[in-house]
Amino acid sequence: MNDEEKKFALYENFQKVNSIAPEFFEQYEVKRGLRNPDGTGVIAGITNIANVHGYVVSDGVKTPDEGQLRYRGYDLYDLLEDDSSDRRFSFEEVSYLLLMGELPTKEQLARFVSVIDAERELPDGFTASLIMRNTPPDIMNLLARSILLLYAFDENAEDRAPQHEIHTAISLISRVPRIMVLAYYAQQAKYNNGSMIMHRFIPGQSTAETILSMLRPDRQFTPDEARMLDVMLCLHAEHGGGNNSTFTTRVVTSADTDAYSTYAAAIGSLKGWKHGGANHQVLAMQQEIKENVQDWSDEGQVADYLAKIVNKEAFDRTGLVYGMGHAVYTISDPRAVILKKFAERLAVGTEYEAEFELLQNIERLAPEVILKEKGTNKDMCANVDMYSGFVYSMMGIPEDLFTPLFACARMAGWAAHRFEEIVSGKRIIRPAYKTTHSGKRPYKSIDER
Repeated sequence: MNDEEKKFALYENFQKVNSIAPEFFEQYEVKRGLRNPDGTGVIAGITNIANVHGYVVSDGVKTPDEGQLRYRGYDLYDLLEDDSSDRRFSFEEVSYLLLMGELPTKEQLARFVSVIDAERELPDGFTASLIMRNTPPDIMNLLARSILLLYAFDENAEDRAPQHEIHTAISLISRVPRIMVLAYYAQQAKYNNGSMIMHRFIPGQSTAETILSMLRPDRQFTPDEARMLDVMLCLHAEHGGGNNSTFTTRVVTSADTDAYSTYAAAIGSLKGWKHGGANHQVLAMQQEIKENVQDWSDEGQVADYLAKIVNKEAFDRTGLVYGMGHAVYTISDPRAVILKKFAERLAVGTEYEAEFELLQNIERLAPEVILKEKGTNKDMCANVDMYSGFVYSMMGIPEDLFTPLFACARMAGWAAHRFEEIVSGKRIIRPAYKTTHSGKRPYKSIDER
């Protein structure tokens, strides 16, 4: 027996040992994934930070509704209503709203931006010794590690006072985008024979401008690109307390741990393929459709290939059309609606126009194909991932940065939920689990087994 066989022998019963019969979930009325039978989420907390609305429940009946996303009561459409390229950047304003509870005045916003700007510098030697050394292949892991290591440079890391919590949050909102870009080039240098490019950040630039300026070898970008990335950051900044990474933030915070440990845990959650990492599946599926559909504008050809995906004959054989459907949104995902509008403006008249039309066809045809092939008449809309990868690709942003960019944006939302949990949670989150062992198992000595 070789080493690999020995390893397998240790885990050959992995599935058997860890399997729980489905009837137990029904018998004890356990709601897997904290989901009710109709797909709605189990209420596990109360928040003033965001409202994610996609349906109405009346007399126990779930009725689809137009999607709404509100930050501190403000509708996302209103916050991003001005889509002109010369409009001032919104991410810093949205971050202020999430952290401080109110929209800032001009003076308050200017002060907030200046604090973010002042926090972008990393500790001496941080890049060379902590980012470029033992670089992991996944940038999300490096982001989590970097946040944990920043703990060592904070003399008051265990301080839970509001002043320190807010300072730590602003510091990470400022630094994580820089760390992300540096981590990307460290990854490229180690695994893809790329160059380690280390541009200095330019004081006075917005978060979106800083990312593009540091990422582009020539540091050049257009106002439309910067505005588009700013919108992307705003769309991903917050999405209620029930999403997995924010709930992780709440759970870890309730244990009374430090801020750095909390945000690192949230990044670990966001990396998951069923959460922030889902955009990779969407992009891969879209790429397969592009390679196998001869005429992207032909609805019949697109529908035929979608039918193959639905029938588990194509792509990853799961039957899922990635980029369609959401746990809350039914008729529309406001993030996708806003993103689609900006994407169309960037795509018109470019080489990407035909691809944008293809994505529109997928969005329009997928529910019809699923109904025809499976008989499932489920309310389904495009989610934000349908167009996010497309937009990033138009801007030349590498796929390895899609989920890390999500993390850069969501830092603001995570921080807001951590603050609220510290002030209002008061108890460690500790749900109950029912054991399937109904009685005591008789113990046998090792010689009797």
